[in-house]
Amino acid sequence: MFYRDGAELVAHIDRDAAQVLRQCAAQLTELLGDDPDRDDPVVARLFPDMYRNDPEAAAEMRELTEDDLRLAKVTGFSEMIADLPRNGGDVRLTEESADVWVRGLTDMRLALGLRLDIRDDTDFEAEIDDAVAADPTSNRVRQLAVYGYLTGLQGSLVDALMD
Repeated sequence: MFYRDGAELVAHIDRDAAQVLRQCAAQLTELLGDDPDRDDPVVARLFPDMYRNDPEAAAEMRELTEDDLRLAKVTGFSEMIADLPRNGGDVRLTEESADVWVRGLTDMRLALGLRLDIRDDTDFEAEIDDAVAADPTSNRVRQLAVYGYLTGLQGSLVDALMD
């Protein structure tokens, strides 16, 4: 988890966690490709309509802003991947790169949380317990573990930024 070391924010990311972060970033980069599917709930959540009651204005605003927003997200994921040590080790972030990580981790959590149907009122511990009880080797257990890891990593980064 992240802590402040002088002007830098540092976290030890082991090899497996680095691989998970790379996979999350790569999957979102692919999802947000040149022509993202606006019907995909994750895409819709990452790029919400600015004018929900005016579809015409929403489409116009999307036309003006979405490509730049999409490029910023994809660039941020690339920067995150570049910051990760290949075989695990310390990630050292400046305040600027930490902002990129906060945004990227937020997007990863939103995407995965939406796919897992995690809501504000979800009892996350109960969700994991239920999934483990049903099948401890299931893909859902792994995805919930990743979601929990992303949540903890993001929380520690925000706390380190606020110190």
